[in-house]
This record gives sequence, C-alpha cells and structure tokens, in this order.
Amino acid sequence: MARSALINVIVSAVMKASRGLRRDFGEIENLQVATKGPADFVTAADRKAEEVLHEELEAVRPGYGFLFEESGEIKGTDATHRWIIDPIDGTTNFIHGIPNVCISVALERSGTIVAGVIYNPIMDELFVAERGSGAYMNDRRMRVAPRKRLEDAVITCGIPHRGRGDHAQFIRELVKIQTRAAGIRRTGSAALDLAWVAAGRFDGFWERGLAKWDIAAGIILVREAGGYVGELDNKPDPLITGNVVAGNEYMCQVLMKEIKAANS
Repeated sequence: MARSALINVIVSAVMKASRGLRRDFGEIENLQVATKGPADFVTAADRKAEEVLHEELEAVRPGYGFLFEESGEIKGTDATHRWIIDPIDGTTNFIHGIPNVCISVALERSGTIVAGVIYNPIMDELFVAERGSGAYMNDRRMRVAPRKRLEDAVITCGIPHRGRGDHAQFIRELVKIQTRAAGIRRTGSAALDLAWVAAGRFDGFWERGLAKWDIAAGIILVREAGGYVGELDNKPDPLITGNVVAGNEYMCQVLMKEIKAANS
C-alpha cells in the first residue's frame, strides 16, 4: 500500500515508542509496576511510551491536542485536531508476559476519527486505516469476515474484572451469546479485538465501559475494512458511552438482538 503523509507520521512515532516496549517485554521481571486501582496497572514502560509518542507527534504536528490514558487531556492551539492515544492497551497482559498488547493512536478531526494505527510490537503486526482509504495489516488490505450466522461465528468480548463493570449484566449477555456462537474469546485488549475484527479473525465483538483511547483507532479500522461499529444500547455514539458492538452489519444486528434480549 502507498501510505499517506499522515499515516507515515503516526507509524514513525509508534515504531519509535515500540522499541522500549519490546525491550521491557523481554525483561518483565524487572519492570517497575505501580498499582493505581483494582487490577489497573501502570508501568514505567507505559509512561515512557507515552512520552515518546507525545514528543514525536508534537514535533511533526505542532498545536494538535492530545488525549492520553495516563496523562489525560492536553489541549492544543489547534482546537480541530486531537490525538487519542493508549501507549499500551493490554497492560495487564504486558506485565504477565502475555503478547496480546499494542500501541493505539487515532487522530480526531472536528469530532470525527480520520486515521488510526494499532501496532503489536511483540507479534510485529501493524494495523492502519485512514478515512476513505481502506484498512491494512502489514500493508495487506483487510476485510471483515462475511459470516452471517452466529452459529458459525467466533465472537470476542471484554470481561469486567474486579472493581469494574456490571458483572451480573455481563453474565446475562454472555449466556445469550455463548449458547449460540461457535466460540467465545477474550484477549485482554479491546484495541486488538477491534483490529482482529477488521482483519476477519473475529466475526464480532462487544464490550461495555470502554474509554476513547481503547476504541478510537479500532473503530476506524473496522469501518474502513467494510464493517460496522455501533452502540450496544442504540445510543448515538459508542465513543461517548464506551459500549461497543462491531463486526459486519448483519453480525452486529444479531449480537445487538441477543444482548437486548438478555437485558429485557
């Protein structure tokens, strides 16, 4: 694929930030880990990757704002552009030596996500998308899976852990889906879940209570791969509520129907 100047800018920053993650992943026993909440971890690697991404993107696009998982919002002089960044999505995986981790960077322009990059530095898989230009993994075009029957589908989801989410609601929804689906998976990274839906590895995805940095880049990947991203409760914008369903349009309708039934 021929990458645009914008995608090259993001990929360059992501690749530089990934060097430290690969090094630290190989030495996880030496990681400095601080607990900031129940099962919610921050590592020195998280903070360093965030610093690198901030420095690199600010240098090439001065004035753009930032929304980080760790540092929060940094307003820029250009109010129409904002980077939405998760320096490590799958931090718990990372500190346990599980290779389902990624850097996620999206660019928001006047409230619309126009570009997204997700990179797993351990598996060396790069997912990129730009509005109107398609979605690619390692320069190969991606398309969402075409399956229409839940009985043939592998569905991925997020499982609320200790101290987070409505466990009873999730169990109700899981029972409805698992009694029909061919398989259920849980990777520990919402960004990778969406990237893998875009790549056709998973047929569908649902999760509640996600943050913008978890899903911004993944949303444009799925949409540019010909898929659909919706709000679980039929509200206008999953980026606002954090309640996401993704897949091809038909699979999303099936998932939403089952989830609605689970909560009625």
